[in-house]
Amino acid sequence: MKKTFLTLFAAAALMGSASAQNTLSGKEQKQGWKLLFDGKSLNGWHGYNGKDAASHWSVVDGALQLTPGGDHVDLVTNDQYENFELSYQWKISEGGNSGLIFGVHEDPQFDAPYLTGIEMQVLDDAKHPDGKNPKHNSGDLYDLEKAPKLNAKPVGEWNTARIVKKNGHIQLFLNGLKTADVTIGTPEWQAMLNNSKFKNWKGFAAYPQGGIALQDHGNQVWYRDLKLKQL
Repeated sequence: MKKTFLTLFAAAALMGSASAQNTLSGKEQKQGWKLLFDGKSLNGWHGYNGKDAASHWSVVDGALQLTPGGDHVDLVTNDQYENFELSYQWKISEGGNSGLIFGVHEDPQFDAPYLTGIEMQVLDDAKHPDGKNPKHNSGDLYDLEKAPKLNAKPVGEWNTARIVKKNGHIQLFLNGLKTADVTIGTPEWQAMLNNSKFKNWKGFAAYPQGGIALQDHGNQVWYRDLKLKQL
């Protein structure tokens, strides 16, 4: 009897934990948070530049799952945002690479979100080649600012990330650690650009308001609990 009770208690705890994902508390609702992902469907999202999202992205166990293959299909929000706080969770496959990109502009002249949007890196730091490159690790403001230390959890475990963007001021957090703090348009920002691959990219970071994209970099990745509050 005791063993049965404990087993049922553990199962209930797990169910409660799972049900808490992709939901908003009463407090969050009052604060103005909204879910970007309902935990059940691709509603509110589409493939970048009109590509077929369902060919690559699906919902598995309450998470957006990328199953790569063939052409890359990045997933983008239907709505656009400028000033916001975004919270989300991600986990990456072994040797995998992905990222969350914001300020994304859709136009036929740009064939991928990273050409206009700013990226918070998602990576298997230990086994992907980018893990050896400065400013290319998990939590980094990709190719612009390196986090003070590696702070991602082991492959297969969920990480919690947060992005705050207000009037060009961008702060990134990974598992509670601030990994970047920059302001677009300042001399410091320009110096970062000049020392990055984006130096001569005319469309990069040029659109204050844009979509939020989940990157298809050719490796399996999962996202869940995506919630946003406009500032």
